[in-house]
Amino acid sequence: MLMLAAIVSVVLWFIPFAEVLIYPFRIFVTFIHEGGHAIAALLTGNSVQSLSVSLTGSGETWTTQGGTFSQMFVSSAGYLGAMAFGAVLLVLIRRAAAARVILFACAFLILFLTFVFGFLKPIFAGPGASWAAVPFTFIAGVVISLGLYAIGRWTGERVALFIVSMIAVQCILNALLDLKTVFFLSSPFGPTVPNDAVNMANATGVPAMFWAVLWIAVALGILLLALRLYVSVRDRAFDKQQDLPFESMVEI
Repeated sequence: MLMLAAIVSVVLWFIPFAEVLIYPFRIFVTFIHEGGHAIAALLTGNSVQSLSVSLTGSGETWTTQGGTFSQMFVSSAGYLGAMAFGAVLLVLIRRAAAARVILFACAFLILFLTFVFGFLKPIFAGPGASWAAVPFTFIAGVVISLGLYAIGRWTGERVALFIVSMIAVQCILNALLDLKTVFFLSSPFGPTVPNDAVNMANATGVPAMFWAVLWIAVALGILLLALRLYVSVRDRAFDKQQDLPFESMVEI
């Protein structure tokens, strides 16, 4: 199922207008990206003022600004958080974790991010809060959450496993593609566009290009580690089958 999800994702790149089929996964990954910023802010003692996802698939998270380490951690948690999320799903898939349970957990996570940071926080942020992206964020988050729950509740195990595999593949691919975009946007010869690497540059004084390259290296390291764990679990399962006693072998 994982291989099928990877093939489907790659094939859809070459089909005109096929991006509409993976659009829900793109929005899901944006929620994970922005959720990484929000969780990192909370872990460093800051507060989250709002989390929003736009129709184009981009997102924005506003948090209070802590010290230099806090700013670095929060800025790095978006792309690397999405990659880590996909990598964890890879390991869970190989360890035969129940796909339905993973879908229910994902549904709860998206609903939590939507309701708490995408809806309640802007309400209590006061009159200065921006409400422009709240409707789409709320609708998208609720629809995705209900969709994930419905798939886990009323479909077969193979369908649930395929959707989990698609989520894992899309998190990894989108994290890498977004980092490539950030790399080009961080070039001193490129357009000045606000992004996480620029936030890192503002916090540390180190050029945004450096942080983009570092994030790409770390993201690839996370992916390679996940693939190594994925293969090692498979090898252990194979060795276990090879070590069965002779009496356990089935005669043909």
